[in-house]
Amino acid sequence: MMHAYRTHVCDALRAAEVGQTVRLSGWVHSKRDHGGLLFIDLRDHYGITQCVFLAGSPALAVADQVRVESVVTVTGTVVAREPGTINPKLPTGEIEVRVQEIAVQSMAEVLPLQVAGSETYPDELRLRYRYIDLRRERVHRNIMLRSQVIASLRRRMVAQGFTEFQTPILTASSPEGARDFLVPARLHPGKFYALPQAPQQFKQLAMVAGFDRYFQIAPCFRDEASRADRSPGEFYQLDFEMSFVTQEDVFAAIEPVIAGVFEEFAGGRAVTRPPFERIAYDRAMLEFGSDKPDLRNPLRIVDVTEAFAGSSFGLFAGIAAKGGMVRAIPAPGAAGQPRSFFDRLNGWAREQGAGGLGYIIFEADGAKGPIARNLQPERIETIRRAAGLEAGDAVFFAAGARDTTPKFAGAVRGKLGEELNLVEADSFRFCWIVDFPMYELNEETGQIDFSHNPFSMPQGGLEALNSRDPLEIKAFQYDIVCNGIELSSGAIRNHRPDIMIRAFEIAGYTAADVEARFGGMLNAFRYGAPPHGGSAPGIDRMVMLLADEPNIREVILFPLNQQGEDLMMQAPAEVSAARLRELHLRVDLPPVAKPG
Repeated sequence: MMHAYRTHVCDALRAAEVGQTVRLSGWVHSKRDHGGLLFIDLRDHYGITQCVFLAGSPALAVADQVRVESVVTVTGTVVAREPGTINPKLPTGEIEVRVQEIAVQSMAEVLPLQVAGSETYPDELRLRYRYIDLRRERVHRNIMLRSQVIASLRRRMVAQGFTEFQTPILTASSPEGARDFLVPARLHPGKFYALPQAPQQFKQLAMVAGFDRYFQIAPCFRDEASRADRSPGEFYQLDFEMSFVTQEDVFAAIEPVIAGVFEEFAGGRAVTRPPFERIAYDRAMLEFGSDKPDLRNPLRIVDVTEAFAGSSFGLFAGIAAKGGMVRAIPAPGAAGQPRSFFDRLNGWAREQGAGGLGYIIFEADGAKGPIARNLQPERIETIRRAAGLEAGDAVFFAAGARDTTPKFAGAVRGKLGEELNLVEADSFRFCWIVDFPMYELNEETGQIDFSHNPFSMPQGGLEALNSRDPLEIKAFQYDIVCNGIELSSGAIRNHRPDIMIRAFEIAGYTAADVEARFGGMLNAFRYGAPPHGGSAPGIDRMVMLLADEPNIREVILFPLNQQGEDLMMQAPAEVSAARLRELHLRVDLPPVAKPG
């Protein structure tokens, strides 16, 4: 007896099934009336099969009235397509189903957005009707990719000796980081749970509890603004932690997992093989102007402050004299560009808030340009050698204060890489940024602050904290970066209460402050804590890179909009007065401003 809905899925039929009677169910993807013949492309989760309704067939009258995206079941015979009508783009392109019967399971109303075709629609419309948007091939494929990536990550982590645990979703408010989402505790009036910004404390406590290698596909919740690479509200990360490990042990454990997943789903694109390059933070800021360097761009920035110090080029000499810096960004082959190229870049620099973008052009008969005319030849030669340039190349300069110039130089590097078509295509280039400063100087207060993660182990331990300039102390902190996108931060943790109290003391916290804010972790460490460390690469960002999508919403099943709203489910929403009373809450909204 034939199944009520289907004998095959819509990508299964091939020439080998010609002559068989089959039953398919799915959505009407498209309809084409060829004068007496009606063609329907029937789509399900797996693919598409072309169905044909012959003139005079009882099924034709029904099919003719069916709107696209209606759900139907068809029964018919598999027939071979004529040679001239074979569709090589479809796995089922050699056959079609000649339909004898059709049953309408669900008739679709007029659609707010079309599934077939490549028309673009506003994000708000797509999110309001996300269940329709998800039927579209690209979005559907992205969500399937996400599922496959997560399955691959799990498989590879288990193979590396990690065990999956689940940490609490209802927990305590975090004293640091972004804003928490709070949940009122009905049984404890006036008190609130918080949704976890990350399982950070729980995974560290799992190490204190004696588990050795933990991982989790962890949901994280942060009440923060949306960005193209950050989902508002919630996101997922591959959270992991390891005991009795050095920084290099962490790298060795996770590199094969990340590289393996990217190789599996790269579709022929190049992937960095482990070990990934380790780049010290100071070097990253010098050579790339960023602690998230895109290694697909071959350009490297060099410092040429000394070449301008005391020079005849007054503008840059003055910047050097005031303690500023001058960075040179090479532009190989740019000497042959027209004047409009240099003018355009100068205009772009002004749009970025800079005064302009100075340059020197190196030609066979010498250096050219406004700076070259006002700078001693020996200094020009020093710059040329430092930047590794030859005749036919050019060099651009970023000059100014030490806190802003590296970042602008990094922006120039990125712009030149694009303009000169130097960025490597179809590749994923990974690196670790290491040796982050433990502390930085707060420009407003002049006080010492933590620069990255306050719970990281300082390099040199307690001795370094007691004997060295805090601004010179590095931490065992690291970021993994791919194509200029940070996938995660991580660290070897500070597992010693005495080192933690001293580290916070340098940043202006008393021992009592630390006990009050982080007492739970400190107490756990007092009962025997192993050296431990880990990281948490973002799953959404990994899938976004693999899917080559510019916005993270394209790889999330049901994302919020930029304002943190679920337009489909109408959340957030008001709550009834009865429910508020039950939770011992009263809403006190700010007064609405009167118009005019």
